[in-house]
Formats: sequence, C-alpha cells, structure tokens
Amino acid sequence: MIRVIIAVCMFVITGVNLAVTEEITIAAASDLNFAFREIVTEYEKTTGNHVRLTLGSSGNFFTQIQNGAPFDLYFSADIAYPRKLEEAGLTVPGSLYQYAVGRIVMWTGKEAHLDLSKGLEILGEPTIRKIAIANPKHAPYGRAAVAAMEYAKVYDRVKDKLVLGENISQAAQFVESGAADVGIIALSLALAQPMQAVGHYWEIPVDVYPPIEQGAVILMGGKNQESAKAFLSFIQGAEGQTMMKRYGFVVPSPR
Repeated sequence: MIRVIIAVCMFVITGVNLAVTEEITIAAASDLNFAFREIVTEYEKTTGNHVRLTLGSSGNFFTQIQNGAPFDLYFSADIAYPRKLEEAGLTVPGSLYQYAVGRIVMWTGKEAHLDLSKGLEILGEPTIRKIAIANPKHAPYGRAAVAAMEYAKVYDRVKDKLVLGENISQAAQFVESGAADVGIIALSLALAQPMQAVGHYWEIPVDVYPPIEQGAVILMGGKNQESAKAFLSFIQGAEGQTMMKRYGFVVPSPR
C-alpha cells in the first residue's frame, strides 16, 4: 500500500512539473544575441519555463522553417520572412508582430585607431584592407550595409574589400579577431558591454538605408504554442521592451 501511495505521489509531482515547466525553441536573428540572452534569463526566472535559443541568419532560418524545422518562435531581422511564412500558412494566425527596428553602425577594435566619425568615406582609405558585413544574400543587416555604402557612393570602390559573415555576429567576430579592419554591424551588438570593452562605433544615419523592420511569429510546427505566446507577450511588455531599448532597438508602443 505504501509503495502505491509513493508511486501515485511521484506521478502527481511529475505531472505538475511537466505542466508548469515547458521548453520553447526559438530561432532568432543574431543581432539579438546579447539582448535575448538577457531577456531569456529574466523570462525563465519569471515563468520557470526553459528557452532553447538558436541564433543565426534570418534567411537561413526562413529556409529551415519552410523545410519543417520544429521551432516554436521565429524572430527575424527582416519582417518580410515571417510575412511569407504567414502567407504560406505556416504560422499561428494573428501572431505576426513587428518587435523592433534595427540600426547599423561602423565598428572597429580600439587598437585600430580609426576615426570613424569621418563616416562611410573612411572605408575607401588604403589603410583599410578588409571590411566585414553580413552576407546580403540572406542577412538583412548585410543588405542595409550595402545600401548605406551605395548611398555614400563608396560601394564600388570597396566591394573587393568585403568579407562576408554568415550572419551579423560573425561579421563582428571578423573585426574582433583582426580578420577585418572594420565592420558594418548591428547597433545592438556594438552596445553590448563585451563589444564596448574592445571596440568603438559610429552610428550610420538611418536615412541612408532602408528601415530594418524586424518581425516575430509563432509557428504552426511548434510543440508549445501557449508558451510561445507567453514569451511573445513578455517581449511586448514593459520589461521586455525596456531591455530591447537598452540595446538600441526602436520598439513599437506597448499594446
């Protein structure tokens, strides 16, 4: 009889844990690297739910999701990708949300002693041999970088200097490691304490490149749609938006 009671108690306890603690899988653009690590930590502390975060390029995630990758949530640096998934019927209806507008900067290591305040013209100087950007084929920040250089009429002069990162975080790593002299990266990365400790940046005016409108969506192929909704609500709330602003994102007004 005692064994039966113990077994029942263990079943009840286990059942409660399963009901309360869930894991959601999130595919997020790599410009969210530092911001989301902070947000995820706070969300897990608040809810008890676990988040499995995968960072990468928005375009690559888009292709993976089209091919059945089982993510619960997709945070893209280009809202066009989740819109296409919505049109294809791969998202939870009504879940599409523009969570931020991103910005780009020129960033270099402190030891480079480059005067970034000269603006994009500096990229044409002979002392700069390699310029890191995200691959514009599948990274919105890479496309924004190209647009900014074209606006400043330096792209044709420097295109042979470009080193393409798979995503914006890798572009930043190229500069940090010395593989590139300067990079055009996300403001959200440049504002992070680890990046500020080793480098400095100059913000590129927002009127020289198209707005980097970033969108999130809950995916039909996910296993925990309710928990995904809870995480999205956390992002939309005052605490989530405060943390996003801290990393330089322009966020929509709270709902």
